Amino acid sequence: MWKTFTQATLALTFLLAAASGQASGSDVSPAALAAFKRPDTVPHPAGNPYSAAKAALGEKLFFDPRLSRDNDISCATCHDPARGWEDGRPTAIGADGLRNERHTPSVQNLAWSRALLWDGRTPTLESQVWFALTAHDEMAQDVGRLTAELAAIPDYAAAFAAVFPDRGISLITLSAALATYQRENLSGDTPFDRWVAGDPGAVPEDARRGFALFTGRANCTACHSGWNFTDGAFHDIGLPAGADLGRFRFSRDAADKYAFKTPGLRNITLRAPYMHDGSIATLRAVLEHFNGPFPARPSLSPALTTADLGAAEIDALLAFLQALESTPDIPRDSEH
Repeated sequence: MWKTFTQATLALTFLLAAASGQASGSDVSPAALAAFKRPDTVPHPAGNPYSAAKAALGEKLFFDPRLSRDNDISCATCHDPARGWEDGRPTAIGADGLRNERHTPSVQNLAWSRALLWDGRTPTLESQVWFALTAHDEMAQDVGRLTAELAAIPDYAAAFAAVFPDRGISLITLSAALATYQRENLSGDTPFDRWVAGDPGAVPEDARRGFALFTGRANCTACHSGWNFTDGAFHDIGLPAGADLGRFRFSRDAADKYAFKTPGLRNITLRAPYMHDGSIATLRAVLEHFNGPFPARPSLSPALTTADLGAAEIDALLAFLQALESTPDIPRDSEH
């Protein structure tokens, strides 16, 4: 009788744990994991095909402060590899010490993005470069002056001539090189990737529980889906309403008020502070925000649900997110 009672108690305990998201993540189906498998190749547009020389030129430009008006800010100033390709500030600081109203987004894994910047107002990496180069609160550069400056540098003149025969140095060719480098800027292999590939010991049990919550009751995959953990869409996630109306500025659609692009989650542990305005200091605080409640307003994303997670469940989600951290990053030409 005692044996029967014990078995029944254990069974009930397991069922209750499963219902609360505390069940072992080790029994996650291969199909559930396969939805997050890394892609085998990097897409490049027909109008700007990949070449190793073009990516190398883009890399050189990315780290060169001469791209800014005062020769003091490079792309890497705000997109620091050591900080998950962000800058660690709530919001970016550009030319003349001007503070941008938005947090610097990561430039990793952008080859799959259909729209860029927090409000999605530019469709390609090539066009995104123009915003960063010319905005006064970013690099504040005069494009004509920049192309003349680069043309006077023998190494750049030779590199552009080799990569873009008969086209020279222009905003178009400069942007093409930078975009090619950025498309090849991939986050590296992670413990989670090794789990997806079939190594059951690659992530700890608490991270597996976190993944079960992430894909289950916490409903994180409503927005953070696919191998890079983003739907590429724009959502009002219930932050306090401020002057920045998000995608609405560009779309003029009332449904887009306070909507900002869903960031990918790979290397998210390196990218504090968080949100489009850098208003949340820690990843735990981000999870607590998404635990609800949320303000009632027409633009609020229907994907938001109050999961009522406990502290241990938030710990498990944090453990899962830590399993998305990679070192080192994948070299830019590794998939070619």
